[in-house]
Amino acid sequence: MRATLLQIEVDPAETAADRRHRAAALVRAQAGADLVVLPELWPVGAFAADDFAKEAERAGDGPTAEAMSAAARDAGVWLHAGSVVERDPWPDGQLYNTSLLFSPDGALHTTYRKIHRFGFDRGEAVLMAGGSHIVTAALPQAVLGLATCYDLRFPELFRGLLDAGAGILVVPAGWPAGRLAHWRVLVQARAIENQAYVLACGTAGTHAGVPQAGHSMVVDPWGTVLAEAGPGEEVLTATLDPALVTSTRSDFPVLRDRVL
Repeated sequence: MRATLLQIEVDPAETAADRRHRAAALVRAQAGADLVVLPELWPVGAFAADDFAKEAERAGDGPTAEAMSAAARDAGVWLHAGSVVERDPWPDGQLYNTSLLFSPDGALHTTYRKIHRFGFDRGEAVLMAGGSHIVTAALPQAVLGLATCYDLRFPELFRGLLDAGAGILVVPAGWPAGRLAHWRVLVQARAIENQAYVLACGTAGTHAGVPQAGHSMVVDPWGTVLAEAGPGEEVLTATLDPALVTSTRSDFPVLRDRVL
């Protein structure tokens, strides 16, 4: 199974429309991949809270969904299009940080509203509502478990995804450079403790004055880093063996010893 992570640079000098066009071209260039992943809130920037309301869109038919649907269809890939600022029109226009997963025919297969909101009473934590459901998606090769950025710090969410059958955990992020060390440790920890692949795709660049960590990672069920990007915009590709999830859990059956 070939997975490609698109570590998009978010530059405030580039319009969201231009970045969508550029990201769609990058997706189309990945024809032949099985799964393509983009970062969190790449159309606006994860820390650009002042622009959230202005850039909010409907999850199913907003400009990002339309561009990514067409790109997934043209490339013939499963596309985790990162996340967007979703405005739910019912009942009161609430905002969510919502991930979009498209099938190779361009259909919106599922969405995930980020459960844990970052900000400590500022930014996302007060401007957006939190999701309330864990989300998995069955691809032909494996079951994906969906999480977003700050979710990485809450292992109980990943246990829920594990129990729902996930063998590949997909984590788009807008992780700050100042906490890069945490990013590396947490991504590997979620892989090791759940004996699952983790595809963690971050942004590059600086937005709202916050330098981004980049360093997207693909980690296998033993915690081995199969591929890691640098700090700038980059296309990162790795080959996954879904059977390794099953064999790891069989050869080292730590999960059966769970008590709590």
